[in-house]
Amino acid sequence: MRPASLLTLLKECHAEKLALRQRHVAVARRVSDYEFNNTYQYIIAREDVHLSWLEAAIAELGESTEDRPEPELSPAGKKPEFLPLVAEDGRQADAFVARWRARLGEIGNARHRGMIEVLLGETLEHKRFFDQIVAGRDDVLGRRSNGPGSPGTGDGVLPVRWQ
Repeated sequence: MRPASLLTLLKECHAEKLALRQRHVAVARRVSDYEFNNTYQYIIAREDVHLSWLEAAIAELGESTEDRPEPELSPAGKKPEFLPLVAEDGRQADAFVARWRARLGEIGNARHRGMIEVLLGETLEHKRFFDQIVAGRDDVLGRRSNGPGSPGTGDGVLPVRWQ
């Protein structure tokens, strides 16, 4: 694969992964359940790592990436329901993996192919998390200990991601 073709491929992957990440940030703002929101925060953090890998690979080839805003989600009704958004995130993760698995053969550079394979594997893990959230599993990231404060989550999800 020529460097220009590799660069195009890496930039396409970055753009798609960034679109997923930005949607997950927008959906996380709607997820009021503490455990499920923590799962989204974990996914977003891993996607930040994926994007940093892609950005480093693109920079090595002499290019940079463009940012993308969060998408506008349809307004929530009187009783905000986030599960349909989570289900859609699962479908999108699955479609992303299917598209990029089919393209792995185009990547002749073993290091970049390995990076994409890891990224795809973790995206499948995220899909599994989305499926578990939709199924109502609140132990997606593990079970709480029986220590102080374990039965409740205080006041729930904070209004901002990072403090």
